[in-house]
Amino acid sequence: MRSHPHQGVTGSMRNRRPRRRRVLVAVAAVAGAVGVVGLALRDSSPVGHFTSAAAKDRFVTAYDRAMADLPSPQRTLDVRTSFGVVRVYRFAGAQPTKAPLVLLPGRASASPVWTDNLPALLKLCSVYAIDLLGEPGLSIQDRPITSDADQAQWLHEALLQLPEPRIHLVGLSIGGWTTANLLVNQPSKVISATLLDPVYVFSDLSLEAILRSIPATVRWFPKAWRDDFASWTAGGAPVKDVPVAQMIEAGMQTYALDLPAPSRIPEDRIASIRQPVLVIMAGRSPMHDSAAAADLARRSLQHGTVRVYPGASHAINGEYPDEIAADIEAFLPAAE
Repeated sequence: MRSHPHQGVTGSMRNRRPRRRRVLVAVAAVAGAVGVVGLALRDSSPVGHFTSAAAKDRFVTAYDRAMADLPSPQRTLDVRTSFGVVRVYRFAGAQPTKAPLVLLPGRASASPVWTDNLPALLKLCSVYAIDLLGEPGLSIQDRPITSDADQAQWLHEALLQLPEPRIHLVGLSIGGWTTANLLVNQPSKVISATLLDPVYVFSDLSLEAILRSIPATVRWFPKAWRDDFASWTAGGAPVKDVPVAQMIEAGMQTYALDLPAPSRIPEDRIASIRQPVLVIMAGRSPMHDSAAAADLARRSLQHGTVRVYPGASHAINGEYPDEIAADIEAFLPAAE
């Protein structure tokens, strides 16, 4: 595990944008979630990668611009796993002896997607943010990921290298699936999970989401098509000049994804999860039937707490950061 110390503890907050302009911090681009990127653009490489040095430079520039809106990390870690090197940021928060939150972003969105959430979450405890392996970001995949078990394995290995003995996972969109997939495969060290409008856990993607994602996944199609898809997932919110939205678009255009499409988690496996799980569904999410997903979560989870935010789009974490933090704060004592 390689560490890159940063000056300061949490750092000062940079200038922040009005919330309406920041709604897209949660776009969690699901284009890759249906497996279209890997199928339509597959090349000879068996791992995810940037298509050229210039492509990577373009993405890193957008990534750095989006990261500038976050507090300064206390530490930046590159954690070696058997599937590649995982980029992890640690943000020092309140009550440092408490188990930290570990945040998993949506597809193609990486750690900067948590811009709006970190200020409130850091009042609860320290926080780690992870760039998903095999996705656009600063994690580097160097071995093929071919199954749901592989997806659980790399995350399990990364979490084992964090110094804290217990952690709380928080996953957004495909990060919610990644969290649930870990719980049904490699749950050691995780004492609770929060799933924010997760896909492929309690429902399938809507047909409209699948169809709309197809043109957004083709790199040589116009940027406007990817921006339109991103705006649609966020209830029509504008994406122009929103740093995280532009980072997501850059990742979709410059990164060749080579991951298996996630499998819908069977209800009996969800019922086997022993950890407390907080599920927050977006009532206006276009990705799936949120009401049906919430019903399945209520009846299948052994220790589930289910909330539905009626006005939320799939950009739920950028639209309701304070409400999410309050629900997590109320949930954590029962989980510890």
